[in-house]
Amino acid sequence: MTPLEKTILEMRKKRNQATKLKQNAENQLKQLQFAEKRSATGLQKMIKQIEYEKENISDVSENLTRKNAQVESINRLVSAAEERLNTEKQSVEQVEQEIEFAESPEEKQNAEDKLRSLNDHIQELISEIKNRHQTLKKITEQVSTFDVIKSKITTQIKKQTKSKPTLRTTVNFNHQNIVKVMKEIEKQTKDEERITKALGNASSKLKDYLAKKTASKRRPAKKTASKRRPAKKTASKRRPAKKTASKRRPAKKTYR
Repeated sequence: MTPLEKTILEMRKKRNQATKLKQNAENQLKQLQFAEKRSATGLQKMIKQIEYEKENISDVSENLTRKNAQVESINRLVSAAEERLNTEKQSVEQVEQEIEFAESPEEKQNAEDKLRSLNDHIQELISEIKNRHQTLKKITEQVSTFDVIKSKITTQIKKQTKSKPTLRTTVNFNHQNIVKVMKEIEKQTKDEERITKALGNASSKLKDYLAKKTASKRRPAKKTASKRRPAKKTASKRRPAKKTASKRRPAKKTYR
């Protein structure tokens, strides 16, 4: 094997190695691009989710504020009704005393009518207070529910906000790796092209060398064949010997 052939084999080996490294880098690039896309999608989704959760917590906070205001209003109404109820009860005691110490039937009748009106009012206040308490209980349960929802949303926002920098770091890390791998692919591509070009030149030189070598082996065979031709000429020179023999024939005729 000639040194040129060895060089070509080494070049082919290097080219195959460069091609293999390029393919590995391309596969790695696809994986990194997929990971980057997935991370970027996850990051965008998280940002939208945080914004959505913030809107939800804003709505919940508004509802909670409104419900708390209703609770305060109902508590004030209940307190006022209870105060009126106590006042009406005190008035009942006074009217009952008036009935007991009435000096005339007419005075007694008026006191009884007043007592009846006070009792009706008292029942209205009791019913009102009862209804207010039921409404208050319902709204208090709603407030509690909104508090739980708000707490969950707040926790979720904190968790997502905490994960956001990590996910952003992952996206940046994947992007940096992609840039490195793309540079590696560019390098391997240039190496592959350079080796392919050098291999083509070496192959052309080897082809020319082999062609010249083959041509040089054929030329001596033609020269040897041409050298054998004088031997035939030597054989033709012997023909005059026959002519000499034919010249002796007249001698026989003289003898007769």
